[in-house]
Amino acid sequence: MIQWTEDLATGFDEIDSQHKELFRRINEFHMACKLGKGRDVVEDTIGFLSDYVVTHFSTEEAYMEKYNYPGYLSHRAQHETFMKNLKNIREELDREGSTVSLVIGINNMIVQWLQAHIRRVDKKLAEFLNSRT
Repeated sequence: MIQWTEDLATGFDEIDSQHKELFRRINEFHMACKLGKGRDVVEDTIGFLSDYVVTHFSTEEAYMEKYNYPGYLSHRAQHETFMKNLKNIREELDREGSTVSLVIGINNMIVQWLQAHIRRVDKKLAEFLNSRT
């Protein structure tokens, strides 16, 4: 399980609400895994992430463009890397089905990426945006 803590807040309600929803959905996936049902819900989780991160990344990138964020290109590159990794997971799911190793891989990738990205990259963006608004 991953916990939302106030040190993850960016100060932008739209972004923070989206982060919280991502955490909530990932925690649902974790709970299903704990109950031995991770393989049953992996399809829904990947589908949600594929749709939701496009919305979320677009929101962040719109803020970056609006305020001429100097770290835009590197931040966007991280978004693109996540999307590529998610696409690879989707392809593995389509090719091999919902395996235990896929479920573990999803857990590791998403939790590590989300927490590291929000703590470092999104917080840096938030500091910049807060100085401009």
